[in-house]
Amino acid sequence: MHTLYPELEARRTGQLDVGDGNLVYWEESGNPAGKPVVFLHGGPGGGCSPTHRRLFAPEAYRIVLFDQRGCGRSTPHASESAELSANTTWHLVADMERLREHLGIERWQVFGGSWGSTLALAYAEKHPERVTELVLRGVFTVRKSELDYYYGGGTAELFPDLWAGFLAPIPPRERDGDLVAAYHRLLNDPDPAVHEPAAVAWSTYEASLISLLPRPKLVEQFADPKFALAFARIENHYFTHHAWLEEGQLIRDAGRLAGIPGVIVQGRYDVITPARTAWDLAKAWPGAELSIVDDAGHAYDEPGILSELIAATDRFAATREFSQ
Repeated sequence: MHTLYPELEARRTGQLDVGDGNLVYWEESGNPAGKPVVFLHGGPGGGCSPTHRRLFAPEAYRIVLFDQRGCGRSTPHASESAELSANTTWHLVADMERLREHLGIERWQVFGGSWGSTLALAYAEKHPERVTELVLRGVFTVRKSELDYYYGGGTAELFPDLWAGFLAPIPPRERDGDLVAAYHRLLNDPDPAVHEPAAVAWSTYEASLISLLPRPKLVEQFADPKFALAFARIENHYFTHHAWLEEGQLIRDAGRLAGIPGVIVQGRYDVITPARTAWDLAKAWPGAELSIVDDAGHAYDEPGILSELIAATDRFAATREFSQ
């Protein structure tokens, strides 16, 4: 069973001006001459944490983390401004290219889970020549069926209590309609008495479903008003616009990944991003390896998922592609 590598300090940090008034926080750790890897966090809007550095062998990898627009240590922060017109999937793909060039990296491994898998696929399908390998977890492609399941009551069959909490901020007359649209109105209301409880309900609903067994401390973290407001506003903004993707685009275009080694790790009991999407992607992506972990949900650090992810990064570390 593989476990996290020891705690690791960032070696370099910076704020990259990506345009539109946005400064994106980035950091490097590990071996400056090692194999480059970029970690893509979930959400969108979740931000990175020091623990994410520990998914990679520090002596083998040049580890790049960054906080996507509007969240984490990037500015402006979505908890302070609801203006997100310059925050789209394709802005983030362009930010990744700008960061890669800024760091002088020719090609890198791309690692992403949940929303990070969405962004990883969008980036790799647009820039396959820049990707050495893909490691994905909890695959999410923003298809209508995926959004309808998660925000249309699919989880209510197993978690009626949690679903009731998600519905609570929405006026009763709107609860049978488009819930993403209802939340969009609430989250963008200028009154904190409206947008703050809506943000906490949106955010804690996800935190409550993230792992096979409950994690009360994680739910508390997601209930922090500043985190919750940025997280909820950005997620809702992306899902309102179907992430600026054509229906089924990421699986339709998976043939562009031919020749890129890839590992997909999926929890059997993942109710946020159910296994059907990972299965569909694996069938469409030539050469992808799918590992379904039978005793896990959605979280990257559940033991079985974590072990498979680190096994993949360890294996790919042996195919060294050094920084330029």
